[in-house]
Amino acid sequence: MSLTSTGTIAAIATPPGDGGVGIIRISGERALAIATGIFRPAKESFSGFRPYTMHYGCIADSNGVDIDDVLTVFMPGPNSYTGEDTVEINCHGGRAILRAVLEEILARGARIANPGEFTLRAFLNGRMDLTQAEAVAEMIHAPSKGAAQLARVKLSGVLGERIEVLRQRLEELRAQLCVAVDFPEDELECLPLDEMRAEVSDAAAKISALLAGVERTKAWREGALAVLSGKVNAGKSSLLNALLGRNRAIVTDIPGTTRDFIEETLNLDGLQVRLVDTAGLRETEDAVEKAGLDMGRDLASQADLVLLIIDGSQPFALSDIDPQFSAESGKCLAVINKSDLVQSSPSPARTMLDAGFEVLEISAKKGQGIDELAATIRERILRGAGEPDPDELVPNSRQAATLKLALSELDELVRDIDMQIPYDLLGVRLEAATSALSEITGEITPQEVLNSIFEKFCVGK
Repeated sequence: MSLTSTGTIAAIATPPGDGGVGIIRISGERALAIATGIFRPAKESFSGFRPYTMHYGCIADSNGVDIDDVLTVFMPGPNSYTGEDTVEINCHGGRAILRAVLEEILARGARIANPGEFTLRAFLNGRMDLTQAEAVAEMIHAPSKGAAQLARVKLSGVLGERIEVLRQRLEELRAQLCVAVDFPEDELECLPLDEMRAEVSDAAAKISALLAGVERTKAWREGALAVLSGKVNAGKSSLLNALLGRNRAIVTDIPGTTRDFIEETLNLDGLQVRLVDTAGLRETEDAVEKAGLDMGRDLASQADLVLLIIDGSQPFALSDIDPQFSAESGKCLAVINKSDLVQSSPSPARTMLDAGFEVLEISAKKGQGIDELAATIRERILRGAGEPDPDELVPNSRQAATLKLALSELDELVRDIDMQIPYDLLGVRLEAATSALSEITGEITPQEVLNSIFEKFCVGK
């Protein structure tokens, strides 16, 4: 996608599929002319589109045949989402209707919008900075209410404003450094080192404060991963079905039924959890099953929580647990299944407790302990994080990585100041930190970064 976006664009702005209402958005210099050419007003008194007013009528094709009854609104630039003349047509939500209306719009000079191009135009036209543009995508893709709330705070522009204040202060320091370099005989008067150190340390502290919530809110912003691991026939697939409340995985007494992993999404009181049932652990010569086991171990290494499923009715030893899992890791929960059956001796629950694991006893087949397990999964994933603060300002992954670069440069700059490095060399680190902050808001963001951001948008936004 180019940094320039020209011409009049159009796209269906509502999700694909059939629905009660579908919206088509047009933006660009010909938006009003195109809308006027295809709109047939219901009222004879209609004299043109009044800005920000819904007009009832129908859309007609080039032969004058009505396609659909619609509500149409015109929003003139620069006071529109994109900063350009924009028209939104509210049709019935059938796919055929929306395609037919869009085809008429394209036939009159518009082109199909690229993914995220409406928001790109809003960014290019100064309607929002890059942090707000990213917040739009985060709102759309938010996996939970908490994630949507965190995105909403950034959509208001607060993060961009906070970053801009820091950037401007660092720019002022750079200007003072330039004076000190050009007039070295006055360097102490122009920029005392202790004053510069205090300013840099304060900026670093503010960046650290912004980064503080990134890891803590990760599960809310990105969702969490919980992996079911255990020996064959321990009841992993039965547990997956019990947690989902429906039969998703095939359950049989035949070992190795699950050879690949099965993934489903579980909503635990607003927290989205990817629940993965992996292949049962056992020695095998089957190449496909081995590949499934390797894949399961890899997923478990990435998981926020690993549920170690143990058949409580069968003899058990700690050696039955995959060596990569330990109580010390803090991310393993021992789930003793088949508690409705006669338990083996010694008790698997006691063995796991003695080894330092947190233990829950359930019966996936009977549904016993499933609600308690679901609550425990949620609590374990959020341990140390808690519920999201709806007013907290949390950077996304890209912003956090760039802030860390800026923080690293500022920390090194403090050390350089303490070592009394020459002013011209201090300016190099200060420039690098300033550039990093500018990249977050979009002041000097490289083309490839912008492409990676906007290509993740849906068409129509």
